Amino acid sequence: MRLRGRKGIRESLERQTDLVVLEPRNYKGKWHELFGNDRPIHVEFGMGKGQFISQMSVKYPDINFIGVDMYDELLRRGAEKARAAHETLGEENPANLRLALANIEYAEEVFAPGELERIYLNFSDPWPKSKHARRRLTHPRFLDKYRGLLNGRGEIHLKTDSVSLFEFSLNAFADYGLQMTNLSLDLHAGGINEEHVMTEYETKFVGQGMRIHRCEAIVGEEALEAYRAGRLSKYRL
Repeated sequence: MRLRGRKGIRESLERQTDLVVLEPRNYKGKWHELFGNDRPIHVEFGMGKGQFISQMSVKYPDINFIGVDMYDELLRRGAEKARAAHETLGEENPANLRLALANIEYAEEVFAPGELERIYLNFSDPWPKSKHARRRLTHPRFLDKYRGLLNGRGEIHLKTDSVSLFEFSLNAFADYGLQMTNLSLDLHAGGINEEHVMTEYETKFVGQGMRIHRCEAIVGEEALEAYRAGRLSKYRL
């Protein structure tokens, strides 16, 4: 993926220390300190242009959100959307949101064991060729990383338009022994729920009549106990 960015993009990001984290490894195990509270941390790996994570941070002020991507240009666009979204609340700085420049391959260098409560994988690259299967973000080698980073309430929430990636992911979750819930082969079949936060791709695909596939995988023991006790609601966040 190649993106054409504006001139001076890195300088612009460097000035946005209230929102953008260019050296996220410095905060491994210290993200709660950065946010200044002990609220749950939810991370979107591969945030794209940032619509989802920005809207989520507005909708759920009691959650700390981190959008992760490896491209300067996407952080720039994400920062613009984040500030615009929080301006609707009269907030100059998005207090519960940070955008981190990082490669997901090295997620364990950015987050400490048990530091995260939820991971969002929204419309990740499906890498359709078999020889590229290891690059899929639901490949077992990534699930190993996620399990280490998630706490007892940990979950993975997946959305995709790719049938092949969805099938691969469901098999990977099952082989890994994860409990799956809120599985949908056509998330918006009954119409778009106004409470549902959509990504840029999702908005586009739904407009084209494409099906959106969704699933939640329960990782943490505390979350699993809540699921078995019927305390997990449908389409949470």
